[in-house]
Amino acid sequence: PRTHVQTGTIPKPTLWAEPDSVITQGSPVTLSCQGSLEAQEYRLYREKKSASWITRIRPELVKNGQFHIPSITWEHTGRYGCQYYSRARWSELSDPLVLVMTGAYPKPTLSAQPSPVVTSGGRVTLQCESQVAFGGFILCKEGEDEHPQCLNSQPHARGSSRAIFSVGPVSPNRRWSHRCYGYDLNSPYVWSSPSDLLELLVPGVSKKPSLSVQPGPVVAPGESLTLQCVSDVGYDRFVLYKEGERDLRQLPGRQPQAGLSQANFTLGPVSRSYGGQYRCYGAHNLSSECSAPSDPLDILITGQIRGTPFISVQPGPTVASGENVTLLCQSWRQFHTFLLTKAGAADAPLRLRSIHEYPKYQAEFPMSPVTSAHAGTYRCYGSLNSDPYLLSHPSEPLELVVSGPSMGSSPPPTGPISTPAGPEDQPLTPTGSDPQSGLGRHLG
Repeated sequence: PRTHVQTGTIPKPTLWAEPDSVITQGSPVTLSCQGSLEAQEYRLYREKKSASWITRIRPELVKNGQFHIPSITWEHTGRYGCQYYSRARWSELSDPLVLVMTGAYPKPTLSAQPSPVVTSGGRVTLQCESQVAFGGFILCKEGEDEHPQCLNSQPHARGSSRAIFSVGPVSPNRRWSHRCYGYDLNSPYVWSSPSDLLELLVPGVSKKPSLSVQPGPVVAPGESLTLQCVSDVGYDRFVLYKEGERDLRQLPGRQPQAGLSQANFTLGPVSRSYGGQYRCYGAHNLSSECSAPSDPLDILITGQIRGTPFISVQPGPTVASGENVTLLCQSWRQFHTFLLTKAGAADAPLRLRSIHEYPKYQAEFPMSPVTSAHAGTYRCYGSLNSDPYLLSHPSEPLELVVSGPSMGSSPPPTGPISTPAGPEDQPLTPTGSDPQSGLGRHLG
């Protein structure tokens, strides 16, 4: 039988780039062409336009199929092919290699709609958005052990500030991490800097972590707070998600003590945009599947709406243990809801819908019978239905003094301190008791 050489053809070579074919502006890259062991000479070609830099490569490197670029610029980009000479014949061209330079324009923003938390088998829309109008956008899916897989958007001759990509179905057995880029149609291999990495999460059924906040869930603008996600499952990483946002915060898990893993997310200085409902998830490094979500935690920002309520107490600020006590929040300005906080408590504030008792709006917070656990400093806030996570300025503080038998003479309360039943009541609990529950449960 006749061989390849006898028919006038020899196997085509392989062309690749090290460290990658997508290279940051100014970084080095080497294009390598590999043919048969008998290759005597190599040639590198760029489609549509000659590449003068190739002629400046040292002959001994070219002989080995090595084409090195010390510092990539836009002039090096393009689609390349290579061939080699062996046994008096030139091979056919290799499969094309696209060499891309990034960093030519500011980075775009990549977000997931409606959320980066996706059910297994579901699809999600990723939006790449920029202040620069680009002719096209590229979405690249990244993995630990593979080259990025990239999708090109529909080109826009007049330029566009965004592109939409549909991704899925999403499976939980690997990580789904993406970046996007923008480019000009006249230079399709010269891309912007990459967007920040966006990772999708697939909630599973493994044990949910707990989420708490220090110093407390009610915070003034400019202050900072720490959300702590903790689990007795050895998760590699923790993810914090704010309801309605299009991306995630992520931190590696650390082990403060045997059997526990945790991550501390520091937020601040806070502004009104930090108000909302948060959940955290635990996850392992090799897949996009995460735990069941923690119970929701509400962060409330003060001083964001006009008006200041005032607080009073009946029968008075000093009461005996066992008495019936009512804290009254009132305002001349309309609030849809009043919130009652106790200084030093990390628990969610007690919420009640306001009642219009002309000429004031008010809510009554009964405590009966009181114990020494109720003693402390209380404040009122008002909120509106349009954004329940934004509060008024606080009322003046009210100090409640409970006299009588100490807690040592009777068992301390182990659960919420009861109040008369009501559809919008949430018990006020001592510090360190039940975790916060979702804001929606209190609004009725």
